[in-house]
Amino acid sequence: MQCGEKFAYVDILQNPEIRANLPKYANWPTFPQLWVAGELVGGSDIITEMAADGSLQALIKDAAQKAAVKTDA
Repeated sequence: MQCGEKFAYVDILQNPEIRANLPKYANWPTFPQLWVAGELVGGSDIITEMAADGSLQALIKDAAQKAAVKTDA
């Protein structure tokens, strides 16, 4: 939310099938998981580090701009 861009989320507690299968699909055993433009970025430790150094904001802004271009086309 701090990046100021729209986003979607999946509540894995409300969807046991996703909760059971996403770690296998992502090859990432823990939650939360952040996905940007269909790619796994990482878990909370990685996201916290990225937010602190500004790279998360840059990643989100870039993805939002690319999504806007696709929508406008």
